[in-house]
Amino acid sequence: MTLRRRDLIRNSAALTGLALAAPSLLGKAAHAAGDAIEVGVLFSQTGGLSIIEKSLADATLMAIDEINQAGGVAGRPINPLVEDGASDPKTYNEKVSKLILRDRVPTVFGSYTSASRKAVLPVVERRKNLYFYPTYYEGFECSRNVVYTGAVPNQQLSNYIPWIINTLGKKKFFIVGSNYIYPKEMAKVSKILIEQNGGEWIADEYLELGHSEWGAMVKKIRDSGCDVVLSNVVGDSVVAFYREFRNQGLTHDALPICATVTSEIEIAAMGPEFAAGSFTSFPYFQAIDTDANQSFVDRYRRFVNDPNAVTHHALESSYFQVYLWKQAVEAAAGTDPADIAAAVRGQSFDAPNGRVTVDQENLHTYLTPRIAQWGSDGQGEIVDEYAAPVRPLPYVAYGETSENLFCSATGLDTNKL
Repeated sequence: MTLRRRDLIRNSAALTGLALAAPSLLGKAAHAAGDAIEVGVLFSQTGGLSIIEKSLADATLMAIDEINQAGGVAGRPINPLVEDGASDPKTYNEKVSKLILRDRVPTVFGSYTSASRKAVLPVVERRKNLYFYPTYYEGFECSRNVVYTGAVPNQQLSNYIPWIINTLGKKKFFIVGSNYIYPKEMAKVSKILIEQNGGEWIADEYLELGHSEWGAMVKKIRDSGCDVVLSNVVGDSVVAFYREFRNQGLTHDALPICATVTSEIEIAAMGPEFAAGSFTSFPYFQAIDTDANQSFVDRYRRFVNDPNAVTHHALESSYFQVYLWKQAVEAAAGTDPADIAAAVRGQSFDAPNGRVTVDQENLHTYLTPRIAQWGSDGQGEIVDEYAAPVRPLPYVAYGETSENLFCSATGLDTNKL
């Protein structure tokens, strides 16, 4: 019988109770041949970011379910211990500490925002554990304890900014974002690319994460003289922003929002009519027209028991990174985090978005850049697509190239910054 999301969560709760009662049993016995491998699944089930993060947890549990149904990892089933980050970095820090120190998991899959990733990073690195992070992010990070499977700026912006200027003919950018590290770092990269490609940025503005009153900001955009909006707005603020944009009479044909965050799930939440005509840059869209992706979408909808559920980039990365981990555990012939981290370098997998590979040097992932325009059906039409996956360069804004890596297997070369 195939386990569903509720079964996996119920089973993980039972295992957590066992860990509290007899931690020594799960600390060592779980590593014996044939016994289950416990992993942490740490996403927000509550709070403002749950609009996205519930789906990342679901995709992770779906991959675990599929792997277990196919015989597990070298014959061992995976038992997920599910924790709620509650859309709060402090809670993330507490929960990852529990998973690593009390539950003694060798790997945690989790986080959506950079704020939550930064909150877990000190614990993961200090305890020499392993963290798989599925979200597109701003780069400027080099850790031997994190596998990054979402896009970095050269896979999301290096294609996007020139396309906006040269194809759309838009050159005056109003940059807007949520007030934390990811939007601010993405703005920094964008400004460099805008200037390099002959455009100009006329504003760089922020509202707090979760902010829902966008009237004054949209008026500022309307009065600014810009001809394109570059949006790094995150979470449920995206819904409020796009709705207010239309409420003030702005249209995407005259003044398009070009986003780095807005995905199928936010568009489903806001209503597709509010995003129709706008753009997003991601390596994955539900609209990718392949048999492999259609099968993935169908399986996901069955798993969550929702025929209208949508897939999106961070969800897809949450899914395929579990398979990369599985391959690494089997290659390492064990669950020591350091051995898994060494074995995951160079691992490849045929994901729904295409072939993905973990870079041998920086533990980021080769991905294929794409741009889509949103339609009235809530789906993106892919209007630009690279022919092959692009090497991840987390420090591209600071001059990193494939021939001159700042982040390598030996660590970060700070002299190059």
